[in-house]
Amino acid sequence: MPNLKTSIKDLRQTKRRTLYNDRLRKRVKKSVKRFQELVKSGEKESAEKSLRQTYKVLDKAAKKNVLKKGNASRKKSRLANQLNKLSIDNVKTNQKGA
Repeated sequence: MPNLKTSIKDLRQTKRRTLYNDRLRKRVKKSVKRFQELVKSGEKESAEKSLRQTYKVLDKAAKKNVLKKGNASRKKSRLANQLNKLSIDNVKTNQKGA
């Protein structure tokens, strides 16, 4: 347990920041998971809306330094690829049926 006044204040700040950062990380995970479930179920329109929301959450996390900028960018890129694959798969199945 800290003894100095500044150390006590620093501990309070750290706890507050940790709580905020954990909340933001959980929000990122939930958002990504929600998007991936929509992609898996094949709901393209809902997935697009969810992707926009996920981008927003990832950008905010990167801005607040909860995630590194490159990490957020990589996640966004991979999620976009998943959505594009869904679109390509739908086109292929439609052509095979015709």
